[in-house]
Amino acid sequence: MLDYFHNKRLVVTGGAGFLGRAVCRELEAYEPASIFVPRSRDYDLRDRSAIRRLLADAEPHVVIHLAAVVGGIGANMRHPGSFFYENAIMGIQLMEESRQFGVDKFVNTGTICAYPKHTPVPFREEALWDGYPEETNAPYGLAKKMLLVQAAAYREEYGFNAISLLPVNLYGPGDNFDPGSSHVIPALIKKVVEAKRSGQESIEAWGTGTASREFLFVRDAARAILLATAHYDEPAPINVGSGNEITIRELTQLICRLCDFRGRIEWDPSKPDGQPRRCLDTRKAWQAFGFRASTRLEEGLAETIAWYEGERSVARQPAFVPLHSLPQRRLAS
Repeated sequence: MLDYFHNKRLVVTGGAGFLGRAVCRELEAYEPASIFVPRSRDYDLRDRSAIRRLLADAEPHVVIHLAAVVGGIGANMRHPGSFFYENAIMGIQLMEESRQFGVDKFVNTGTICAYPKHTPVPFREEALWDGYPEETNAPYGLAKKMLLVQAAAYREEYGFNAISLLPVNLYGPGDNFDPGSSHVIPALIKKVVEAKRSGQESIEAWGTGTASREFLFVRDAARAILLATAHYDEPAPINVGSGNEITIRELTQLICRLCDFRGRIEWDPSKPDGQPRRCLDTRKAWQAFGFRASTRLEEGLAETIAWYEGERSVARQPAFVPLHSLPQRRLAS
């Protein structure tokens, strides 16, 4: 089904990160000629000359651009300038240099944060331009949104085969659990697990709990990206998600139950809720490249909690998994 990748040379930016590791592991099964994972210490994607050097070293047929500067509401509020600049400059320059280098296909991963604050639920791709994003993450969302414009414009003017995907919030084993920059699921898991371990009688949660979110398990997201890379060749961005909505209050209660934490949840309404609701219309992903999420939220959360609590033998992986059949010089570490 994914013979497209056989003997191809790929660059996966962000391949040492949370989503990137899952994508690289998934790719291995399809025997590409090489997977090149640029590390920031060797190839700073904010530096145009470093991008040129990366492309010369890797000689890719396909670039899957996953590298991003990301975080939860707090991180977005603390660093709006750097979140805008670094995400925009990395993507814009990488796409331009890839076009000039003659890359066959460029896969741009956007973000659900690009949607307007009050988008009708479920979010349909046609609503992307109907308003301004939610304020706490607008700089990040707009930086990534400009890459959607760039991809469509390059296709129109240059015939450059760039596609754009809009993944919803991801979670899973190996996620970022740093309380200063993590998203809601790892932040809650860390808070609840640590509260149970230390015998706390309560935990504090941000906001009112009434905002809703949709979540996609990381292995499902990796599969979606590879299906789109192999089978989708159109300019319109495509939602990638599970299609299931849950309130933050319900999510917090579910994580408490899965962790067997029986203390109180104390909500802090002085903290922002973020966008009021998020849930995607995912029909186009099925129609365009045959993707549907297969991991139920409770099942994915249980695996993620087990990983965080120390049962990491299943989920622990190196920054990327070397391919046995590939020359090591093609693998950046």
